[in-house]
Amino acid sequence: MKKDWGHLVENMSKRLAPSMAKDHPNLPVVKEEGCYYYGLDGKQYLDFTSGIATTNVGHRHPKVVQAIKNAADELAHGPSGVIIYESILRLADRLAEKLPGDLDCFFFANSGTEAIEGSIKLAKHVTKRPYIVSFIGCFHGRSMGALSVTTSKSKYRKFLQPSGSYQVPYANTSDCPLGVNPEEYVVEQLEKDFKRLFAHQVTPEEVAAVIVEPILGEGGYIVPPKAWLKKVREICDQHGILLIFDEVQTGFGRTGEWFAAQAFDVTPDIMAIAKGIANGIPLSATVASHTLMQQWPLGSHGTTFGGNPIACKAAIAVLDIIEEEDLLKNTREVGAYATEQLYKLKEKHSIIGEIRSIGLMIGIEIVHPESGEPHGDALFEILDIALEKGVLFYFCGNNSEVIRMIPPLTVTKEQVDEGLRMLDEAITVYEHKQAVVMKK
Repeated sequence: MKKDWGHLVENMSKRLAPSMAKDHPNLPVVKEEGCYYYGLDGKQYLDFTSGIATTNVGHRHPKVVQAIKNAADELAHGPSGVIIYESILRLADRLAEKLPGDLDCFFFANSGTEAIEGSIKLAKHVTKRPYIVSFIGCFHGRSMGALSVTTSKSKYRKFLQPSGSYQVPYANTSDCPLGVNPEEYVVEQLEKDFKRLFAHQVTPEEVAAVIVEPILGEGGYIVPPKAWLKKVREICDQHGILLIFDEVQTGFGRTGEWFAAQAFDVTPDIMAIAKGIANGIPLSATVASHTLMQQWPLGSHGTTFGGNPIACKAAIAVLDIIEEEDLLKNTREVGAYATEQLYKLKEKHSIIGEIRSIGLMIGIEIVHPESGEPHGDALFEILDIALEKGVLFYFCGNNSEVIRMIPPLTVTKEQVDEGLRMLDEAITVYEHKQAVVMKK
């Protein structure tokens, strides 16, 4: 089997599209469990990515696995638009209990991008307005509708020329002048940016929705002040504009609350949810109030695979596990502990810039020690060394300068210590290499 695997890996560049990311081609994995991957080389790897914030209750949680097996004995496929089944109805009821405000009606799909597409379509259909406003640095997906509001990296939009949207800057407290309150500064800038947008580019009467990641994800794990998101809500209300939260990455306990909307005490009109919803089984949803969703008539949106019965059973199991194992509390406590340990690491390594965190959504900025500028090249080398030592992190940021630390919500303080010890060693090795180069 190992020989066959090796041959397949060698042929990977021929068989898989080059547009598909291949961040760790030398990490063939044969098994996953809990907070760990197990490689073809027989080595155990601590996973601090959760399948990019997806396996929130840990890889192959026994209750999720059992739910999948039980579901497969009953129904493997809907489609939900032709037949109806218990799991999709039960999941909708359970989710309505967890979501904020009156967000209680669902269109189930398969991926985060599809949930965003549905959110945009719903907003435009209901308001009869043509444009969407998004924020510079946000990532919402790469299909054409979602891409029109994605600006985390320009390469995602290259040669594709998506249209129908306008952008304003995301909250950035690091731009705040000395002596000025950062929260007041970003709120004031937000008001100026929207005033300028409405005066020079598009009237508010033409804007169907404002879409925002309540915490910047792929764009750099930036946590905005609560007042900033409240001001976004206020601006939308002032002009009759719908507010869409992209909670694809922040949902299902990642912030220490069920959703970031609850962490910031701001309720959107529409929400896109996915990733952690079914712990790795493809599932997502566009969510709105029953009143709003009723204005989306029959046939205006559809799906073949969305709301798959196996995925819905897995999602119900995820909700049960988060409740039974008190994972929201664990997320808050272990997330705070990890952040505290990272600040100690920052004192030791000048290459570490900002630590950005909420719950178990943690960003570790890597910078040039002298200039403080983003240092993506160093980040990738550090991550490669860390992987050799046995821990897997991911990256984000416009210059790929931020390490994403997004372990399963089941992670323990002991596992945090284990992973950060390996990260510490990796940074130390990198710094030693750089010191040797400088001497030459």
